[in-house]
Amino acid sequence: MIKIYHNNRCSKSRNGLAILEQSGKEFEVVKYLETPPTIEELTHIISLLKIKPIELVRKNEAIWKENFKGKELSDSQIITAMVNNPKLIERPIVVTNTKAVVGRPPEKITDIL
Repeated sequence: MIKIYHNNRCSKSRNGLAILEQSGKEFEVVKYLETPPTIEELTHIISLLKIKPIELVRKNEAIWKENFKGKELSDSQIITAMVNNPKLIERPIVVTNTKAVVGRPPEKITDIL
């Protein structure tokens, strides 16, 4: 099953959702600001993305700048920060059973469909 971690207020996320809708494939929309991923889910997504947790952080968010910027954080601390403050998670993220991609630009989503 394909999942999109989506924020409707984000134009890139809306564009990513449109790409999925046009694909004709079944998918699930996860409004991650309302239903944040668990630590286990986010850890799994990061492993599918094949990136370090810090690469998934939206570093220009005020929450990051005020609370975390400049601090030495472990990967698990960064993941916990994103789970507790889902606004910090880059978007949209599209996940299949074996792959994931951050839809920036949204056209990258077609790489895993």
